[in-house]
Amino acid sequence: MTRRLAALAAAALATALAFAPAGSAATPEAVPNHHLTGYWQNFVNGAKPLKISDISANYDVIALAFGNADPAKPGAVTFNVDPELSSALGGYTDEQLKADIAAKKAEGKSFALSIGGERGNVDLGSEANVANFVDSVGKILTDYGINGLDIDLEHGLNVANTTSAIRQLRERVGDGFVLTMAPQTLDVQPGGSYLQLIENVKDILTVVHTQYYNSGSMNGCDGQVYSQGSVDFITAQACTLLQTLRPDQVSLGLPATASAAGSGYVDPSIVNNALSCLAAGTDCGQYTPDQPRPEIGGVMTWSINWDASSGNAFSDPVRTHLDSLP
Repeated sequence: MTRRLAALAAAALATALAFAPAGSAATPEAVPNHHLTGYWQNFVNGAKPLKISDISANYDVIALAFGNADPAKPGAVTFNVDPELSSALGGYTDEQLKADIAAKKAEGKSFALSIGGERGNVDLGSEANVANFVDSVGKILTDYGINGLDIDLEHGLNVANTTSAIRQLRERVGDGFVLTMAPQTLDVQPGGSYLQLIENVKDILTVVHTQYYNSGSMNGCDGQVYSQGSVDFITAQACTLLQTLRPDQVSLGLPATASAAGSGYVDPSIVNNALSCLAAGTDCGQYTPDQPRPEIGGVMTWSINWDASSGNAFSDPVRTHLDSLP
């Protein structure tokens, strides 16, 4: 199916789902292969504040960053338009956000509620906390029309309880549940906590987009050590996940601008070379994959807002390259 036909089919399905009864377990369109994921910042920093309606059409999956831990109920999560962001946008309400999400879904886009981030965390240390998490996140997904969940927990990961929480949410949402993860590089090295979580839920996992930034040097699956800023740093680590997951479940996470991360920014041409290396065995560095994987999932970037601040200098060339892949 061509990308345009897939988009038309997604739009038709989303329009039909808009009239589904409230709270129904409607199934959204599957995330397309060679997709571009971006994080929408529900807070204000140096990046350009954006309404969901202002997000570039380049993006297929939009991760809403972030759901916050509820201080009154351990394990529970809250989500609404950040007051500072609303003010920066001249007034942006929860109802406007919901309407914007619905409109983007009608264009074939998918949404995930992101949990965690650099400064956030959710305590899933007990079964009671897991129950609070599932109840609160399930309600948010329904209320806002969000397709699923992005796991970005960076401050300790209870693998067993996170697995339980994910599977319970999947049961509530149904087959259309979108599940993404954004582990740090160390967490998907051999023995890393995310590798066990990935193994536990890979049958319902949409995609893993490892953060190939803010990282020290890491081992590649070829036994060599690679530093940030090269094609090899990306491709020789991606192959570790490719030993566990289908190619379409593996994406490459990079910052949209040098300001978006403390370290690890690379020119979009490096990102595109890494895609070509993994998909077709071309434009590689020192490391060359054992075989081409044309079904490679795509790219993730932190963040949509930083990309918009640069006039889509990241997403425009990456989107063009993704569309050129077989």
